[in-house]
Amino acid sequence: MTGRLLASVPTAGAPTATEATRRFSWSRAREVSANQLFLVPVALVFVVLLVVPLTQTFYWSLTDFSGYSADAKFVGLSNYGKVLTDPSMLAGLGFTLAYTIGTAVLITAFAIPLAVVLNKKFFARNLVRSVFFFPAVPSIAILGLVWGYILSPLGSGVLNSVLDSLFGAGPYPWLSDATLARLSVIVVAVWGGMGWHAVLYLAYLQSIPADYYEVATIDGASARQQFVHITLPLLTPAIVISNFLLMTGGLKVFDLPFTLTKGGPGYSTYTITQSIITSGVAQGRYGLASALAVLFTFAVGLVAVAQLWVSRRIERRVL
Repeated sequence: MTGRLLASVPTAGAPTATEATRRFSWSRAREVSANQLFLVPVALVFVVLLVVPLTQTFYWSLTDFSGYSADAKFVGLSNYGKVLTDPSMLAGLGFTLAYTIGTAVLITAFAIPLAVVLNKKFFARNLVRSVFFFPAVPSIAILGLVWGYILSPLGSGVLNSVLDSLFGAGPYPWLSDATLARLSVIVVAVWGGMGWHAVLYLAYLQSIPADYYEVATIDGASARQQFVHITLPLLTPAIVISNFLLMTGGLKVFDLPFTLTKGGPGYSTYTITQSIITSGVAQGRYGLASALAVLFTFAVGLVAVAQLWVSRRIERRVL
């Protein structure tokens, strides 16, 4: 007891508990302030490249600004009303949603089995991995131009020539028929993105301990049961990341449909981003394009937040 009392009495020259706490608080505050200084350049870039353009876009969306003249009259929310009734913009919205959902579902459905196969040991495994990853290397715009020659609706198109020489069939209007054009754009997008996302799944597959599969094999689990009860649940974080990238990338797609079909035939493969660029730059309707950009940004933000919320709930239940 006496020892405790002596220990609680501050010795001469030693800081009291209150002084030590105050010194620690000041030291901690200086450390936090120094760390936050490193965030200043990031905050400035965020404000200059995102906040300022978004504010300007919202302002122009309330005017009839053409983009070529300094005269702009305030028109209120009339641009937003026109956006919701413009047939080309509604067509762009429909195909953008179909493209986003279609590519996300198909790439996920093909990339996971492909990653499981590429994770096994076989001859020339690294070469096969490189072959599947190759479509992700060149620009998607270049892929669109190349596939434009392959899927040409003329009889001289590569695919039509092959079908004619092998089966005497065709020529088929791959890019001049509305339904075939939509399917062609989605199929090319799946072909181009499947390898990259398979590599993402492959990285997660290699982090799963082999002990799990050994124990499951000893217990008599089949390959399908191991995939359903071990592989698929442990791939949940990769599925979440992959689908988040596919959804956000699909909603802002422009390069592949434009280089492959120019948005046609008609508006069958028209996208939201192409509509914004065409209305604002080519047609001089900058105010209308700004209104569409504001609505599109708001919709993408809602989709991203909803997807994150759903993803976290799935991860908590599965993992």
